[in-house]
Amino acid sequence: MKNLVIISCLVVFGTATPAAAQLGNFANKVKNKINSKVNQRVDSKVDKKIDETLDAAEGKGSGATETAASGSSTTSNEQTIKSSGKFDFVPGELIIYTDDFNDDETGELPVNWNTNGTGEIVSLDKIPGKWLPLHKQFTYLSRNTKAFGENYTVEFDMVLQLKSNGWMYPEFFVGLFSSKDEANTGNVFLKDQNKNASVNMKIYPAEYKGSRATLKSYFETKSYYSSETKSYGELEKYYGKPVHVSIQVQKERMRVWINQEKMFDAPKAIPADAMMNQLFFEVSHTNYPEDQYGIYVGNIKIATGKPDTRHKLVEEGKFTTTGILFDVNAATIKSESNGVLKELADILTKHPDIKIKIIGHTDSDGADAANLELSKKRSAAVKETLTKDFSIDAARVETDGKGESESVGDNKTREGKAQNRRVEFIKITPSAP
Repeated sequence: MKNLVIISCLVVFGTATPAAAQLGNFANKVKNKINSKVNQRVDSKVDKKIDETLDAAEGKGSGATETAASGSSTTSNEQTIKSSGKFDFVPGELIIYTDDFNDDETGELPVNWNTNGTGEIVSLDKIPGKWLPLHKQFTYLSRNTKAFGENYTVEFDMVLQLKSNGWMYPEFFVGLFSSKDEANTGNVFLKDQNKNASVNMKIYPAEYKGSRATLKSYFETKSYYSSETKSYGELEKYYGKPVHVSIQVQKERMRVWINQEKMFDAPKAIPADAMMNQLFFEVSHTNYPEDQYGIYVGNIKIATGKPDTRHKLVEEGKFTTTGILFDVNAATIKSESNGVLKELADILTKHPDIKIKIIGHTDSDGADAANLELSKKRSAAVKETLTKDFSIDAARVETDGKGESESVGDNKTREGKAQNRRVEFIKITPSAP
């Protein structure tokens, strides 16, 4: 305490001693540092004001966040569909396989799935629905039994619950293969998906914007196509949240999106004449114990056929889609619906004389009256998106809802229910004078 008092006196009275001189130098450094900090903060505020002025001049909203790699820009409280304009994925016409695991028992492997390890349906905290966790070094074959055809789409959601402790995260595979004349859930395909023909995307989750992916295909066990490694640094932003994967195949061409960012567009990725008929998932080895990571899949949908939206709406007068997705029991449109909405908006923009009626439909789950009301709200939501986000004149669009009254699929099956949850666009023919 005595020494502190002496030092304080030296500083206060500026006594000319070596110690005082050192303290004086220290005081000057502090003063200089303070001046530097003040200048930095002033400069920062000036820069911010200049940026705000330039943003206003360029028409940028003050509440928008920086545009992400996916091409989307949203505020913290609002999700904008139009922002995902680069996302042009449109699902196939006819749903041949869908899986949300709602009919499966929690704690059990989904019926008719196959794996060389273990698996059990679970629920996730704060994330709706049921999910299948994928355990390390195991392969999982879906219960689909139908061939995909030449043109088809595959969609699913994945949740990556990852937190680094220094080790590399496990690699995640999603792939398609052809079983030819063998059962596509057979044990042989748990180890060898490449014996006939296959294609897979491998995702390497990482930290510090290091996530990336590759696309490879095989024909009769030999390498057929191999992409360059594609970086996807945005992936880590979605750890613990659902990530939507969309795949579109048109004969040999394969396109893949993750969260609406196009990862691959490979014209010759699929071996010619290969008839894919199975979806599989796989997780590589990792040093993380099972309770320290989680990789989950759900909301799977495979649809076949190549939609011709313009021909059906403009020439045939009616276009129906299951590609406009909504939150469960709600009229909130999911952002992955943007591809269909954008295509429809483009057609209406190119044909300004066309007027349409939008009709919503539901499956048979729930009360009739509630389904009818929900279908009307959903068609109104589609109209609002077309008019607000794509500048379609509201006078050209009418809406209605039919609830579950006009089913086109069997409500006793998962695929039938999914086909019934649809939106119709009908061209309105002008009345005769």
